Amino acid sequence: MIRVLCIFGTRPEAIKMAPVVRELQEHPDRFRVRTCAAAQHREMLDQVLGLFGIVPDVDLDLMQEGQTPSRVLARLEPVLQEDRPDWVLVQGDTTTVMASAIAARVSGGRCSASVRPCGR
Repeated sequence: MIRVLCIFGTRPEAIKMAPVVRELQEHPDRFRVRTCAAAQHREMLDQVLGLFGIVPDVDLDLMQEGQTPSRVLARLEPVLQEDRPDWVLVQGDTTTVMASAIAARVSGGRCSASVRPCGR
């Protein structure tokens, strides 16, 4: 069984990740899927997750003015240590995505990240 942790923090990330999460959840014999909401944009993220029927397994509740990558890393590290995912899936161009990809790489997990430069 492949353990997958899907992380999203903003509405656009959740919109793009939701179909992936739902497809992985359709194969419980092959994947143990956990979702993690960083909640970089709390209200907008919650609306999208409700639309897709996704209830995060972990909520880092990071929305804070002046958020830093170190805060994301600090909150995500215990989640990665506890879950020990084989794959960490992130998508986007936000602080959450960058910090999550770094945390996953440092933790020894295989990380699939799609990051595009800002302004493109």
